[in-house]
Amino acid sequence: MTLFHSIVVLTGAGISAESGIRTFRAADGLWENHRVEDVATPAAFIKDPNLVHRFYNERRQQLTRGIKANAAHVALAQFEQQFTGRFTVITQNIDNLHEQAGSQKLIHMHGELLKSRCNKTGTIFTALDDTAVSDQCPCCDEPSNVRPHIVWFGEMPLFMPEIDDLLSDCDLFVSIGTSGNVYPAAGFHQMAKAAGAHTVEINLENTSTSSCFDEQHIGLATEQVPLFFNSL
Repeated sequence: MTLFHSIVVLTGAGISAESGIRTFRAADGLWENHRVEDVATPAAFIKDPNLVHRFYNERRQQLTRGIKANAAHVALAQFEQQFTGRFTVITQNIDNLHEQAGSQKLIHMHGELLKSRCNKTGTIFTALDDTAVSDQCPCCDEPSNVRPHIVWFGEMPLFMPEIDDLLSDCDLFVSIGTSGNVYPAAGFHQMAKAAGAHTVEINLENTSTSSCFDEQHIGLATEQVPLFFNSL
């Protein structure tokens, strides 16, 4: 199928936007009409946990009420099934659209909307319904300990040692629908290139790091992702 043996794909908000999920920050700096500082930081959860729970409940409801994977998600899942080498999708998104499409080799570096975790033990739970401050934690049986399983600003992304290993050993790195402004993900293409990988950007428009990629494809993810992976 391809001369590549180890492929790493990074996906950002742009791939899910075509399914109807709004990108992380609108032009006015708000996320779903909230300041990011009010709903996506550890300090915000301490200050007003009810607001944070309510905010993520609304996002979860949006996701479970008909948002579906699109052609870009499907193309990645289908390629994974056919590819005989190592193929991993690292996503900055907290939705489950890659899973809907059938992706299995998947890393959620910023957490998952359909999960919660215990603040005390770090134990992770499935969360398909609304959560609240008053919820009893399944592992410590105490209220107020359950928080969204989301990496907030000021927190370290998940699975970084595994991601570092993948990037240092890949020969193709593809960035899809990500702005290239948020670290550490913004530096992944540099790490892959330093390891000798061919780097590709697929995005709706040029980004601040576009010139650093070996290859670039501009357009809708639902069009460009199937075209690119079908060509390998």
